Amino acid sequence: MTPASRLLHYFRRHRLSLSVGGLCVAGSALFSLLKPLIVGNAVDLLTSDFERSVLIRYSLLFVGAALIEGVFLYLQRSIVIGASRRIEYDMRGDFYDHLQKLPLRFYHQQKTGDLMSRATNDLSSVRMLIGPAVMHAFSSLLVVLGAFVMMLRLDSQLAMISLISIPIVAWLVQFFGNRIHVLFKDVQDHFGDISARVQENLSGIRVIRAFAQERNEVELFKRMNREYVNRNRALIRLTATFYPLLHAIIGVMFVIVFYLGSRKMLAGTMTIGSFVAFQFFLGRMIWPLIALGWVINLFQRGMASMKRLTEIWNEVPDVDVSSSEAPVAGHSNVRPRSAGSVPRNPAGSGIPDHNTPPENSGSISIRNLSFGYGERGVLRNIDLEIESGQTVGIVGRTGSGKSTLLALLLRMYEPPPRSIFIDGIAIEDIPMTELRNVIGMVPQETFLFSESVAENIRFGRGSATRDEIVHVASLAGLSSDLSTFPQGVETVVGERGITLSGGQKQRTAIARAIIRNPAILILDDSLSAVDTQTEERILSSLRTVRQGRTVLIVSHRVSSVKDSDLIVVIEDGSIRERGSHDQLLALGGYYSELYARQTLEAEIEEIA
Repeated sequence: MTPASRLLHYFRRHRLSLSVGGLCVAGSALFSLLKPLIVGNAVDLLTSDFERSVLIRYSLLFVGAALIEGVFLYLQRSIVIGASRRIEYDMRGDFYDHLQKLPLRFYHQQKTGDLMSRATNDLSSVRMLIGPAVMHAFSSLLVVLGAFVMMLRLDSQLAMISLISIPIVAWLVQFFGNRIHVLFKDVQDHFGDISARVQENLSGIRVIRAFAQERNEVELFKRMNREYVNRNRALIRLTATFYPLLHAIIGVMFVIVFYLGSRKMLAGTMTIGSFVAFQFFLGRMIWPLIALGWVINLFQRGMASMKRLTEIWNEVPDVDVSSSEAPVAGHSNVRPRSAGSVPRNPAGSGIPDHNTPPENSGSISIRNLSFGYGERGVLRNIDLEIESGQTVGIVGRTGSGKSTLLALLLRMYEPPPRSIFIDGIAIEDIPMTELRNVIGMVPQETFLFSESVAENIRFGRGSATRDEIVHVASLAGLSSDLSTFPQGVETVVGERGITLSGGQKQRTAIARAIIRNPAILILDDSLSAVDTQTEERILSSLRTVRQGRTVLIVSHRVSSVKDSDLIVVIEDGSIRERGSHDQLLALGGYYSELYARQTLEAEIEEIA
């Protein structure tokens, strides 16, 4: 979809209010054009036969026309500008909704600050196009055409002479308009780069200070800021040339018309009232032409911003992550629990019993799966059968494809068709919301929101009670930490959980996944930031949670996966070894070497 067609799509959504606003613009233009006629007629009457009643009558007519014009001006601004705000609201909501649907590969190629710039600065520029620019363009068009028609009626010769400047004005508008469009897009693109840099600096402030790079970053920001000022100055110089040229050309035309009109008036071929009215109409026609420069400026800025927004809108989601359609016929066995269906402790304590297996069976079948990013292959011919309720450990070197396999299971990336099945159903046939409700995921890179610990855990299931949150926090090994927090579970963790240690963040993420009571629980190297004693304590708590549900544990530590029912070793994107802990030790391969190395490291640490 082009920027113009997408803009028209929003216009159609609000066509009623925009149509009413257009009628108000027409009413305002009509009564604006009545005033010169009233003045002209009054002048003619007063020069021939002065009467007080005539003066009062025309004064009242003029004031009445001005009042009605004022009412229409108020309505047009209220309705059209109000509609532009509502369209901006819709666009911002649609833009954010679209961002939520885009695949991970899109975010790997984009800067967060630039996306924020598009969602704020660019949307504001588009609103100025939709509201003031459209309103003034329509008003100017009506006033210019209406004034020219009235000028033709008063004196066709002078009216045609007044058109001499129109081609010059049109050329100026086209010449400067194209350059304004290009320069403004450059300004907005660079502003996006600045926003991205600032966002990265604020997010990575601890790294910057740790490496004493504050001065270098300040100097870099100064250079970027100076370039932004220079680009804005170039745009300002262009617009500063544009407007005076328009004024000069229109001023010359005013002088020519005034000279010729005064000669006609002296020759008696034109009355004083007609000359005065003609001058008023000329003013009504000229000033909208001058305002046209401002409107063109707004239009070019708005379309440049709309182009930047459309670039994001034209990114096609791999899958519809917001899909909530009903399951495909025959697939009713894939049903997540409803928000309030977490089983309770039989003792009636109100604390959820997470030992009870969920309704879904949670079996996973991966058949001849191969996947890559572009031309780079990551996974090759993966075949894996995971039974319901089974715990599977996945180990392998960094970059072997472990996390990619989990991302495909969640459809963060789209796997090849008919390659991954849950309970015998291809995951592409399962509505996205249902698929992800079935799975509880603890990602490798823990992300916490700037909320309390409770709210971060509740993110897994919005209806969770405080008792449930405290219970799952205990299962995740977070209880001892909560007792040291100022407000306990209600303690705010700061942006990205900055006030928590790496281990505390990981355990909070584990609690967030457990509270979903999922059929499939995935732990993607989620214990890497805790010591071995804490790891053992968490794994001991999770043993009860793991009962009756399918669990996938990805880890670099053998201690995390040794109790798994099945352990899989992935190397260079392929499964090289599989079996139980004892079976893999007997093979003497990568897993056996990893176990021996980590055992030796643990012994050295104990001695030290």
